[in-house]
Amino acid sequence: MVSGIAVLLSFAACKDKPEDPEPEPVSEKFIIKAADLSFLPEIEDAGIVFYNRGDEAEEMLTTLKKAGMNTVRIRLWKEPVNGRSGFPEVKAFAEKARSMGLKVYLTVHYSDTWADPGSQTIPDAWKSLGYNILKDSLKNYTAKIVHEIKPDYLQIGNEINNGMLWPQGRYIYLNNFLGLLNAGSKAVRENDPDCKIMIHYAGMDKADEFFTSLDTLDYDIIGLSYYPIWHGKSLDLLESMLDSLGKKFNKQVFVAETSYPFSFGWNDWTTNVIGDGSQILDAYPATPDGQKSFVREIKRISTFAERSVGFAYWGGEWVAFKGPESPNGSSWENMAFYDFENKALPVIDAFGEY
Repeated sequence: MVSGIAVLLSFAACKDKPEDPEPEPVSEKFIIKAADLSFLPEIEDAGIVFYNRGDEAEEMLTTLKKAGMNTVRIRLWKEPVNGRSGFPEVKAFAEKARSMGLKVYLTVHYSDTWADPGSQTIPDAWKSLGYNILKDSLKNYTAKIVHEIKPDYLQIGNEINNGMLWPQGRYIYLNNFLGLLNAGSKAVRENDPDCKIMIHYAGMDKADEFFTSLDTLDYDIIGLSYYPIWHGKSLDLLESMLDSLGKKFNKQVFVAETSYPFSFGWNDWTTNVIGDGSQILDAYPATPDGQKSFVREIKRISTFAERSVGFAYWGGEWVAFKGPESPNGSSWENMAFYDFENKALPVIDAFGEY
């Protein structure tokens, strides 16, 4: 009798117990498969027609999205002389990319022109500012960018190994440099907490030391440039560096720039940056298939480690054409996504593979 009552009570308890809710779906890490296409508005204005892998005329953004690219990287210059890569152009380009379902990744140079480890020229409008006003100006400018352009990712500075906004923000003046970075970071957080902040370093040499010096900074992603000609020919080192930086600093890691030739030929009147086999990796020849294989390996490396979140290809759009920044053509046309007839190369298929 006791055992029968026990069974009944047990049955009733089971009946009364609410059913288990549906398990929460496991959210997969978003892998950024990006291309810096900053020249594209200028190239399209020049009337250049591009062709997809089927030899049909097609807009570059459409072709690359179909291939698997999911993010467009765009440089932003403050007040460029010719307006190219300035705020209005970048805002319009970002809106077009977003309307196509692509994410927007801005690399803010905080300059009126190119910024990199060897040049971080302060914008003309800010040259006479004292440090505190400069810091406020950077914060207000960054807030405007986030509020009006609404990027998914914002890079505070471009290849800032030696600081930014020289001379006041040189890396040797670390407190000043950190103050500027913090101002940019606060502007992002206060205006869009969902926007991811990236800090971009060129290469691997002294990268650990650099990011150690930023241990008080609020940011999300460590970005590294990797070009064999400048940053060494060991992809194993790149892979181990990404892994170690991610673990040590508890940040996501990302290949922010890379590129590779499909040819040593040229299609204009400007000397190419890459022109012979000593500048590339022996395992990946300067052929369409070699270019694709290199990018496939970069993609594997930049997604393999636990904290790796992807890569961005630089200059894929920079075919030979004449424009304000390239009056004699392109020094990069042999590393573009398109051949010398402006037809898409096999490399773009690497975006969609595995």
